[in-house]
Amino acid sequence: MKKIVTILGARPQFVKAAVLSRVIQNYQEIEEVIVHTGQHFDANMSEVFFTEMDIPKPTYNLAINSLGHGAMTGQMLEKIEQILLDEQPDAVVIYGDTNSTIAGALAAKKLHIKVVHIEAGLRSFNMQMPEEINRILTDRISDLLCCPTDTAIKNLHNEGFDNLPITIEKNGDIMKDAVLYYGKTSAEKSSIIADLKLKENEFVLATIHRQENTDDKATLSSIFSALEKIHQEKEVVLPLHPRTKKMLEKFNLKPAITLITPIGYFDMLELLQHCNLVVTDSGGLQKEAFFNKKHCVIAREETEWVELVNNGFATIVGSDTQKIIQSFQDFQDTNADFSQNLYGNDVGENIYQSINHLIN
Repeated sequence: MKKIVTILGARPQFVKAAVLSRVIQNYQEIEEVIVHTGQHFDANMSEVFFTEMDIPKPTYNLAINSLGHGAMTGQMLEKIEQILLDEQPDAVVIYGDTNSTIAGALAAKKLHIKVVHIEAGLRSFNMQMPEEINRILTDRISDLLCCPTDTAIKNLHNEGFDNLPITIEKNGDIMKDAVLYYGKTSAEKSSIIADLKLKENEFVLATIHRQENTDDKATLSSIFSALEKIHQEKEVVLPLHPRTKKMLEKFNLKPAITLITPIGYFDMLELLQHCNLVVTDSGGLQKEAFFNKKHCVIAREETEWVELVNNGFATIVGSDTQKIIQSFQDFQDTNADFSQNLYGNDVGENIYQSINHLIN
């Protein structure tokens, strides 16, 4: 039986990997060994997380976190290399753009093990982002690039990937499968709507966590000023990221919105399904908003998911108070065709077949 090692480091990666793991288990043709680097660890990555979400528990947990980029990536590289030497897989599968992603790719490539990059070809064109560096380098040393969109394919074409011995395929966005699968049962797993006494379509879901937004007082103040203004019309609910909480306290900012503690995936799905719209600087949440038929106000200067903006489902506003408020107001009067298929169907199955072809 063929074997793959899947390298994961952040909660969203586990959710996406669960989609592929279910397909692998259905076929019973490939053995999967899961490695959790420990890059992102919180209460939502406990035993309950894996049990409730029917996610395979990691074979290895490296517990590497709370370090600088160099130390974290270096330690991951060293430990992953030893695991690969012990396991001798036919391929290593990695997701997205974290330090775990690039560490897994480097360890595999130097041992001449095939590398599969899921969510390949994404670009923000902002080299100040650590994620941009990770995804560019990972794409370059991969053997199979599983791209979610035509834009991702175009990015690789523009960078000359057609001239490299790398297989490039458009498989769709695996997060879509995850949202559809878990969205069917989120109401059974979460009571957050009742707990917060929220009304259907009468609240805005917001998340702010990126360093460029949190670490500058003027920028953070500008974003939260907009959220406070929106809150006067529709309640703004914001799960507070630890970094954002720390900086709000440092700058002595006390925004008059509904701040809640970090939440699990089912709670997030429930908020997405019942909110009016989303304001976020998260990449993944932009798409999850679309999958739940919600408009999105992007508090960044760029997005990897340009098709959302090009088709009118999202706007890019940066940290500008007035732009955030205006976009919120504009979307109140906007009807969009969320039935557009921007991200494919049966994505887990498509990726499985691509991997199976690569290693057989």
